[in-house]
Amino acid sequence: MLYMLTALTRAVSRSLASCELTWLNREPINIELAIIQHTLYEEALAAMGLRVISLPEQPDLPDAVFVEDPLFVVDELAILTRMGAESRRAESESLAAAIAPHRPIRQIAPPATLEGGDIMRIGRDIFVGLSTRTNAEGILQLRHELEPLGYRILPVEVHGCLHLKSACCSIGDGLVLANRAWLDAEALEGYTIVDVDPREPSAANVLRIGNAVLMPAAFPHTRSDVAREGLDVRTVDISELMKAEAAITCSSVIFETA
Repeated sequence: MLYMLTALTRAVSRSLASCELTWLNREPINIELAIIQHTLYEEALAAMGLRVISLPEQPDLPDAVFVEDPLFVVDELAILTRMGAESRRAESESLAAAIAPHRPIRQIAPPATLEGGDIMRIGRDIFVGLSTRTNAEGILQLRHELEPLGYRILPVEVHGCLHLKSACCSIGDGLVLANRAWLDAEALEGYTIVDVDPREPSAANVLRIGNAVLMPAAFPHTRSDVAREGLDVRTVDISELMKAEAAITCSSVIFETA
C-alpha cells in the first residue's frame, strides 16, 4: 500500500485579532493579508509534496487556524488535546470529524493540559514541553497513551516562550535547531543542536519534509545557518500570523494517509 503525507489546515478566522496572547503585545492584524499569507503557506506545503486538506473557517474561534495545538497525530492514533488556554478548548472537538476517517481518537482529560506546540516528535522519541500551556498531568496522560505503542516520552522544561517548538524543532539527521535560552538543552542529549542566530531568537520553529525545510521569511540569518547543513531551505511570509504568536508548524498537522 502506498502512503502519502497529508497536511491538515484550517482557514484563518476573521476574528483572529481577538486571539489568545501570552508573550507578545497585541498589534493590529491585517486579516486580508493574513488570509493571503496562509494561502501561500498551504501552497508551500503542497510544493513540498504534501496533500493539503483545508478545513473551513471557524469564525467564533479566533485561534482555530493554529490546528497543531488541539491535535497530535502519530501513525497509530490521534490525540485531541486539552489546551492550557481555556478560550481555545472548543477547537479540539472541531477537529475530531476531520481526523476520524484516518485515525482512532483518544482525548486528554482534566485536570491535564496539553498543546501540540509543546510536542516535538523525532522518530519514536517524543519530547514534551512543560510550559505555561502544558502541565505534568498532560505529559502523564500522553505517556499513558503512547508508551505502550513503543514511544519514549521525554519532558523538557520550557521558559521564556510559548511552546517547546518555539524553542526547538528537528531538522532531521539527528539535528535540532534550537534557542538554548528557552529550554533545558540537557534534555536533548544524544542530538546535535544547531543554534539559531542570536539576532533571531524566535527562529527555531521550522518544518522539515524530505530534504526541504520551511521557515518564516523573517529569519534570513538562521536560514543561512540551516542551509549550511545541506538542506533545501524555503521561506514563506507569515508576518501577520506571527502577530498572533504563530510559527511555521502551528498552522498544520502532518500525518501519513493511504
